[in-house]
Amino acid sequence: MINTVNILRLIAVIVFIVCAPFIGGILDGFDRKISARMQRRIGPKVTQPFYDVLKLFNKEFVSVNKSQLFLLLSYLFFVIFAGALFFGGYDLLMVFLCTSTASIFLILAASSTHTAYTGVGTLRELVQMMCCEPMELLVAIGFYLSTSANKDFVTPTFKVIDLVRSDMPAIIYLPGFFIGFIFILTIKFRKSPFDISTSHHAHQEVVKGVTAEFSGAAYGIVEVAEWYEQVMLLGVVGLFFITSNPLSYIVAALAIILVYFLEIIIDNTSARVKWDLMFKLSWGIIFICGGTNLLVLEIIRNINI
Repeated sequence: MINTVNILRLIAVIVFIVCAPFIGGILDGFDRKISARMQRRIGPKVTQPFYDVLKLFNKEFVSVNKSQLFLLLSYLFFVIFAGALFFGGYDLLMVFLCTSTASIFLILAASSTHTAYTGVGTLRELVQMMCCEPMELLVAIGFYLSTSANKDFVTPTFKVIDLVRSDMPAIIYLPGFFIGFIFILTIKFRKSPFDISTSHHAHQEVVKGVTAEFSGAAYGIVEVAEWYEQVMLLGVVGLFFITSNPLSYIVAALAIILVYFLEIIIDNTSARVKWDLMFKLSWGIIFICGGTNLLVLEIIRNINI
């Protein structure tokens, strides 16, 4: 017999799969609108991203080789699968591993075209992965260790469904990890100053970088996948604030809005940096914020033991 918890988890997964593209598209629309206002322009309608994607899917699908469509669909599948695992309350570490796998499929799809633009773009995408992956893994480990430092938990866990049942928000134990995660969000969202592989805006010296050779429905798949990933990553931001108290979801929603607005401000006030500076900054944040927080967590855990 299926219990109520499993039913709710299944509903959460279905809601994510159905609603995430709409939420991601609206967020993208607000991004464009707010960015335009910051530049003293009127900007497009908030719903413009949906028209753009529909236009892409109405175009003829053209690919360099037969493998490209399979690789792009695999990229979309693993992004959706990662989000389904997260909102279904499953293992947080597995969620980040799935997002990494999705990024690999995107790189393979781009590199299958064997062109100069995508060659540069894929190399830069790999650098961005090297900047993001360590912090993502540390965040998962941080949540795990916070459960061992928190007396609400009998045994440490990676499961999201258990993390949200705590009486204390994880941000209390993980402020350094939170700062580090916000930092890599700028890279994951492909915003300035770290939009070195590709960007939603037309100011790239390598055209559209890793997505330069995608057109029509192929590029539409990439856009939809990014919307799914964006919603999932913002969900991780909310996880830092969610507790067993229902009111914490309101706090989490406000935190998500503030973080997303901060990312838009950074995007519109920063010039793109070179890959080596991005690498140094990201790893510096990992060692300073993540390393310090990890040390403090270990001290707290030993005290509780």
